[in-house]
Amino acid sequence: MSNSQEMDSVLAKAEVLIEALPYIQRFNRKIIVVKYGGSAMADEELQKNVIKDVTLLKLVGFKPIIVHGGGKEISKWVNKVGKESEFVGGLRVTDAETMEIAEMVLNKVNKRLVTMVQELGVKAVGVSGKDGGLLNVDKKLFQGQDIGYVGDVKKVDAKILLDLLENDFLPIVAPIGLDDNFDTYNINADDAACAVAKAVGADKLVFLTDIEGLYRDINDKSSFISRLTASEADALIDSGIIGGGMLPKLNNCTSAIKSGVSRVHILDGRVPHCLLLEIFTKKGIGTAIISDDDNLAKGEPRDHFC
Repeated sequence: MSNSQEMDSVLAKAEVLIEALPYIQRFNRKIIVVKYGGSAMADEELQKNVIKDVTLLKLVGFKPIIVHGGGKEISKWVNKVGKESEFVGGLRVTDAETMEIAEMVLNKVNKRLVTMVQELGVKAVGVSGKDGGLLNVDKKLFQGQDIGYVGDVKKVDAKILLDLLENDFLPIVAPIGLDDNFDTYNINADDAACAVAKAVGADKLVFLTDIEGLYRDINDKSSFISRLTASEADALIDSGIIGGGMLPKLNNCTSAIKSGVSRVHILDGRVPHCLLLEIFTKKGIGTAIISDDDNLAKGEPRDHFC
């Protein structure tokens, strides 16, 4: 590389840092909840990238909380004991044996993520939703059908997470909860992340998924939606355009916005460093769901995180 090319490379890096500065200033000490799961969790390289991204957020002044899933790993272990995974409406049917497997796997995943964060020099604490009564649940039914030990979050003890943040820890939450009878329940990780974001007053909630974002027509790439208001999201839901696993996710997004979360973002976790691209660049790469009175709804240029 010539001296000129080397200088251009250095200047390009400087420009990236300058572009990131207003975002760092805007969200210094603000809470961001990151729901982490899907393919980004199954691929070792992507896993490292996500953890690096979240760790960097912490080091530049953000207050991130990770809520993780582990569905693919749970299914693998369910199959190993000779059972078949069964899903209803995107929710895992969870009998007592499956619940035992899910808890084992989620705790294992949790501590692996804690280790990865701490290897990068940031203090992390992994907690199950059972710890300290963090996640209190009721039994969740699907259209009146009992699907076993699947929990619907009733209450979040936000003080546990806020105390950890205040003491400079990065909390990593496994989506397991207890009901009033102290029975253990598996919780959909999207539901858990949404409940946590609302309880701690998060400024941002980010879903890392296996798609680029929202489409009006999943078969038409030109129908990609880069941003929409909560009301527009509700209209999409009512129209029946949005289906499958994206439907409950979008319901969680609008619920979070209506409960005071500033913005919710749906990102493709398969894209390396998607979190940094979304937060520290003007363009952004996913779908942003915003409140109806947000400046973006008034026609201002899209600037994902400001």
